[in-house]
Amino acid sequence: MASAVLALRTRAAALLSPSPTTALAVRYASKKTGGSSKNLGGKSPGKHYGIKKMEGHYVHAGNIIGTQRHFRWHPGAHVGLGKKKYLYALEEGIVRYTKEVYVPNPNNSEAVDMVTRLPKGAVLYKTFVHVVPAKPVGTFKLVAML
Repeated sequence: MASAVLALRTRAAALLSPSPTTALAVRYASKKTGGSSKNLGGKSPGKHYGIKKMEGHYVHAGNIIGTQRHFRWHPGAHVGLGKKKYLYALEEGIVRYTKEVYVPNPNNSEAVDMVTRLPKGAVLYKTFVHVVPAKPVGTFKLVAML
């Protein structure tokens, strides 16, 4: 009887305490996870910013010359500035682009601060868009030679 009790105790101890090999066993998933997708943005269409009329193109009054989000091109002669920084022609003529030295308005403190932070002797240039009128207004007409 003592041997039966001893055998029962060893069987119970074996069932209650895991063996070292089963404690080290690792269980793997039988199915792969689907994962989560990030980067869901970026599906909006492009805004089509940029130059619409190049140097030398003929434009009519009201034609959009260029669209921009930030000031890349500045309005020059006979060019207007729209609500969303669009550049449009005020006169009928030919488009010209120039690089000019930028002199800020002294009343605009942000522009003055930006220029004063530049290194000594540095010059700030900006691109200006002009429209050269096709029909010059008030041109001189030679009537007679004296």
